[in-house]
Amino acid sequence: MRPRAPVVDLAGVRRQLVLITGLVAVGVATALVVIVQVVLAGTSTAAVQRVLEDRASALIGATDSASADGTLTVPDERLEPGVAVYDDTGARVAGTVPPSLREDFQTLSTTTTQRAVTGGEAYTVLARTFEVADGTRGVVVLAEPLAPYERDEHAALLVSVSAGALMVLLAVALAAWTSRRALAPVQDMARTAAEWSEHDLERRFDLGPPTDEIRSLAHTLDGLLEKVAATIRAEQRLTSELAHELRTPLTAIRGTADLVAMRPDLDDQLREDVTDIQTACTTMAETMTVLLEVARSQHSPDDSCTGSEVLAALVAHYGTRDDLHLEASLVEVRAPLSLVVRALVPVIDNALRYATLTTVTIRTSGDVVEYVVTDDGPGVPESVLAGLFTPGVSTTSSGLGLSLARRVARSVGGDVLHDPAHSGGAAFVVRLPGADTSEPT
Repeated sequence: MRPRAPVVDLAGVRRQLVLITGLVAVGVATALVVIVQVVLAGTSTAAVQRVLEDRASALIGATDSASADGTLTVPDERLEPGVAVYDDTGARVAGTVPPSLREDFQTLSTTTTQRAVTGGEAYTVLARTFEVADGTRGVVVLAEPLAPYERDEHAALLVSVSAGALMVLLAVALAAWTSRRALAPVQDMARTAAEWSEHDLERRFDLGPPTDEIRSLAHTLDGLLEKVAATIRAEQRLTSELAHELRTPLTAIRGTADLVAMRPDLDDQLREDVTDIQTACTTMAETMTVLLEVARSQHSPDDSCTGSEVLAALVAHYGTRDDLHLEASLVEVRAPLSLVVRALVPVIDNALRYATLTTVTIRTSGDVVEYVVTDDGPGVPESVLAGLFTPGVSTTSSGLGLSLARRVARSVGGDVLHDPAHSGGAAFVVRLPGADTSEPT
């Protein structure tokens, strides 16, 4: 079974684009609604003023002074509700005054100029002076209810808000659709790249000439991948050549040490020195074997092994030991068995060298399998933590194999980490790719 590639999701970028578009659309819609309402308010005020002036002009045109004493007369058919005519002394001569506007009408009855006031909150009251043919002066006061105009404003507000909301929804929908279409190639590229590894050195995006921003990005990344591939090939070739060239002199040294060890006339000190040489040769041979295996490894993403197979390989390597406890598990690791063992053995060896009890437990998190190697040794001194995985570092809690173990783990997409939170010894985590065991969302 091919391992499932990590899910690459650009929803965060799309969400930001949609959010920004939505905020801009809301701002534009709000500004438009405010502008429309301001314009409508001004238009309504002008309309009320115009209606009042037209009514006043019509009433003044029908007013006359027919009596000898100059009393103003107004035809009854011209007197509408909320209209009153006053003489130059402020006495009402015609019309009716709404009770709620009595004070406003009384105040405006003696005005000498045209005035308009707001009567309460429901009316606009206009006072206009006039003079009939015989010179008699008067004041006409009219009231115009604002409710019809306010209803029109409220209706216009509702229409404006609805139109603004529709505009925002359309803008957000368009932004979501556009961003999805625009970022689809990027998401495909990210998903494709997530499936690659250092063994897919020949794979490229290959979207063609850089005719747009996405193709230009792919073209640039293809160039970068070519440089990375060349560097990896050179590193693998150098590692392979060095390990291969060192095998011949190492074999000669080991053979000479074995011959010397067979001599019966060696004293104890010399025999101990020869044994140290043999041990060092064995360690170097194993290191070169691992380097060659990593450099030449062309494992497929389909390669995998089970926890039982790993346990069996470790038991075969270490045998039965009282100072080593290995946990059994059915977990699946997406890596060749040989490389999994190569990543674990240096870490376990390091723990066994300085502890009386070493325990290997297994835990999983999503598509990651972690082999946790803990011991009851002296722990890792703070002075060497920074260079813990540097090749050649050797302390009471880190051997030469830690850097090699990390190299092997990283060659299959994993890693080797030190766990500083563990107390009572040292703890290292060998992290390897595994089957995704998380619950679907």
